[in-house]
Amino acid sequence: MLDPKWIRENPETVRDILRKRNHSFDLDALLEAEAERRAILGEVEDLKSVRNEGSRKVGEMKKRGEDASALMEEMRETGERIKELGERLAGTEGRLRALLMMMPNRLHESVPVGSDENGNAVLREWGEPRVFGFAPRPHWELGEKLGIMDFETGARLAESRFTVLKGAGARLERALINFMLDLHTTKHGYTEINPPILVNSSTMEGTGQLPKFADDQYKCSGDDLWLIPTAEVPLTNLHHGEILEGRDLPLYYTAYTPCFRREAGAYGKDMRGMLRQHQFDKVELVKLCDPERSYEELDLLLGAAEEVLRLLGLPYRVVVLSSGDIGNASCKTYDIEVWLPYQNCYREISSCSNCEDFQSRRMGTRYRDKDGRIRLVHTLNGSGVAVGRCLIAIMENFQREDGSIEVPEALRPFAGGLEEIGEGSRAR
Repeated sequence: MLDPKWIRENPETVRDILRKRNHSFDLDALLEAEAERRAILGEVEDLKSVRNEGSRKVGEMKKRGEDASALMEEMRETGERIKELGERLAGTEGRLRALLMMMPNRLHESVPVGSDENGNAVLREWGEPRVFGFAPRPHWELGEKLGIMDFETGARLAESRFTVLKGAGARLERALINFMLDLHTTKHGYTEINPPILVNSSTMEGTGQLPKFADDQYKCSGDDLWLIPTAEVPLTNLHHGEILEGRDLPLYYTAYTPCFRREAGAYGKDMRGMLRQHQFDKVELVKLCDPERSYEELDLLLGAAEEVLRLLGLPYRVVVLSSGDIGNASCKTYDIEVWLPYQNCYREISSCSNCEDFQSRRMGTRYRDKDGRIRLVHTLNGSGVAVGRCLIAIMENFQREDGSIEVPEALRPFAGGLEEIGEGSRAR
C-alpha cells in the first residue's frame, strides 16, 4: 500500500508508474475518494468547533438564568450532522482503503521499461548448458520410467497438477530442502522458522495476496483461513503491528513450506510434468531492514539464492524484470532462471524482490531509528529456491543416456550418500 499523502502530492508520477506497469488502476477514483475524505474531515472539524463554542455559550446563558433552548436545539442538530458525516466518512474511508489495496507499488528507477517479459534485461549468466550426445528427455518421462514420479495417481488422489513422488524421488526432494535450509542458516545468517501453512485474511492482506489475487488462492470453507501461496506470507507477517528496535535490524528468516496456488488463468501452460503445480515445495527467504540498506540487502538475498544453483552445478541466468512484468507488490525484482535441457531454454526458479514499505504499511510493521523516529521497515523476499523446479532441473541436466540420473555431489550427504537414481530406485 502506498502513502495516500504521497499519491495526492504526486499524481503525475503515479500516472507514469501505472503507464509503465501497463496497469489499469483507476487513479482518478482514488483521488476523488481522498478529496472527499479530506473535505468531510474538514467539515467535521469545523462543526465540532461550532458545537464546542455553542456548548460554552449554553453554559453561560444558564448561569445568567437565560433561556438557552433555541441554542441547545441548534447544537443538537449540529451533533446530528456530525454523526451523519461520521457515517459518510466511514464509507468513504472504506472505499479509499479498498482502492489503495488494489494499487501497485512504485518502481525503482533502475527497473527497465517494457510492456511484458520481452522487456526483461539479462544481468548475468553462470555455467555452460551441457551438450548431450543424445536427445535429452523431459523430466516427466525420466520420472515415470524410473518410477519416482506418478502423475496419474496424483490426479486420481486430487486432480491434475498434483504429483506423487516415490522412493528416490521423494528422498531427493527432502534432501534438497535440507541442503537449502542448512546453507541459508549456517552460511547466510538466516533464522529457520516453521510457520503455519494456514493463515487468516489479515495476514494475506499484509503481503498483498488479498484482495487482488484472491482467485489464485485456496480458501478453507467456513473459516477465515487460507492455504499459503508462499512462506513469504507468514514470514513477512511475523512482526505484524510491531515497532522493532533499529539496532535489531536487519532480520533474516527462512522456511520450508508446501505452497498452494490455484493458478487461475494459467491453464494450457506447462500442463505436463511438475513445472506448474497446485501444490509445490519451496524454501523461502525474507528480510526486514531499514530503508537505507534495502537494495544492498536485495543483492545479498539474490546471491544466497544463486549459490544454491552454483553448488548444485545447475546453469542459470539472472534477469531484471521490466516494468510490465514485475509483481504488484515489488519495486524491483530479479528472476533467477535455471536451464532446462529438454525445453532448450531457461525457466524461472526464483524471484527476489524488494517491496520497500509497500507491505510494511499494510502490516503496520515499523522500527525506531537511532534518532528515536518511528519509520516503516522495508521488506524483501525471494525463493531460495523452488524445490520442485530444482528437482526437475537436476533430473534433466544430470540425466544419462540410459535414463538414469546422477545426483549432484553437494546433495549426496543430504540423500544418505545416494550417487545415482537408476532403475532400481523404484523399489527404494
